[in-house]
Amino acid sequence: MDKRTAIRMVTNMNDYIDRLKHFFQVQLWQETAESASKMKRVFRHFVRVAYVMVRQLSTGELNLRAMSLVFTTLLSLVPLIAVAFSVLKAFGVHNQIEPVLLNFMAPLGERGAEMTSNIIGFVENVKVGVLGSIGLGMLFYTIIALVQKVESAFNYVWRVKRPRTLARRFTDYLSVVMIGPVLVFSALGLAATVMNHDVVQTLQSIEPFGTLLLIMSKLLPYFMIVLAFTFLYTFIPNTKVKLGPALGGAMVAGALWIGLGTLFATFVASSSNYTAIYSSFAILFFFMIWLYLGWYILLTGSQVAFYLQHPKFVLMGGKTLVLSPRLREKKGLWLMTIMARRFCEQQPAYTVTELEQLTALSSENLMDLLSMLEKGGFLVEVAGDKISYTLAGDVSKIRVSDILASLRSAEEVGISKLQQHTEPGIEAFFTEISEAQENVLDDLSLRDLATGKNKA
Repeated sequence: MDKRTAIRMVTNMNDYIDRLKHFFQVQLWQETAESASKMKRVFRHFVRVAYVMVRQLSTGELNLRAMSLVFTTLLSLVPLIAVAFSVLKAFGVHNQIEPVLLNFMAPLGERGAEMTSNIIGFVENVKVGVLGSIGLGMLFYTIIALVQKVESAFNYVWRVKRPRTLARRFTDYLSVVMIGPVLVFSALGLAATVMNHDVVQTLQSIEPFGTLLLIMSKLLPYFMIVLAFTFLYTFIPNTKVKLGPALGGAMVAGALWIGLGTLFATFVASSSNYTAIYSSFAILFFFMIWLYLGWYILLTGSQVAFYLQHPKFVLMGGKTLVLSPRLREKKGLWLMTIMARRFCEQQPAYTVTELEQLTALSSENLMDLLSMLEKGGFLVEVAGDKISYTLAGDVSKIRVSDILASLRSAEEVGISKLQQHTEPGIEAFFTEISEAQENVLDDLSLRDLATGKNKA
């Protein structure tokens, strides 16, 4: 290869890289032409989601949370299975835990069966009657800590800053621990019963039903994984998750689970050197790696579900919208107006989910505004199963100027007057601006703004 050919190849490669960068940075985010086919629109949206997902995963935050969940899982795995074992024992299906664990440990190969045997041995050694009240309390605490950690990771993915209340944690978490295993094993038993039914057995000998049933039996584990992930994506985050996005995220996570599980099984089978080096500790290392991959897959699917439900974040490149001071005043006053109009109509208070839908604000931005307005004394949280807010005082006595002043100075709490002080001329200038705004608003109340009387 001569020098000119090499230079030409390098130049062409640089041009290709530049075009690729321009596509992902500019062309991909341009509006799709109205004449474009639906297939092209769907493909472009898919590429956008994939690009945002790759960039989001490269930040490393989900990686850190997955590693944190591995440690919490190791601490609470035996107590969790012990409680599930006790619940299932009442229904006479406690012996089905071991086959499920074997399926989960399948990527570990022969070591998976050994790990399953060890865990079942630990569970059988847990005697609730010997633990006492303190030991039993610690048993449930470790389980609740695991679910709380999982909720925190899911809330991060869904941009939710506020976790469940203490009462809701207790009821929701225990319902998952107590009822979840019963539902899972009921579904497994129902699927096994259907596949062993006489009608199904007869259809297996008739083509093409036999081939279809064979394919369905092969896909059944995938369907069960998708069903379980869909339930987690819908229930765990402290926000309203629609069934469609949850199912879409679960399908992606299920495919990753099957695919990475197969690759990991191949890796474990060919890792005799690690066994020779670490001896009996190798099984623990492989188990921790598989736990990490499992949590990482679960969080990735949740991220996909988030972007499917909130496509506006895809157009923003996955970045969170940070409200400027002007937008904060504008959105905050709009939020107060919506809630005041609801109050004047004597309707029930809006829930946070309803406010998200009405304002199209992200959960993170909405909760920031609600927190500012609550600290300012304009809103109060309503007790109930769902988080909702209403006005903290008489709507006719809440001044618009006070709302704007509170939103404008929300971050100034805790800042000393010395830090706020500037030159006398600057202070006088801003005082004049505040007085001019007061004159323009002219004691305008929130009721006037909500009912439209200010238009006159």
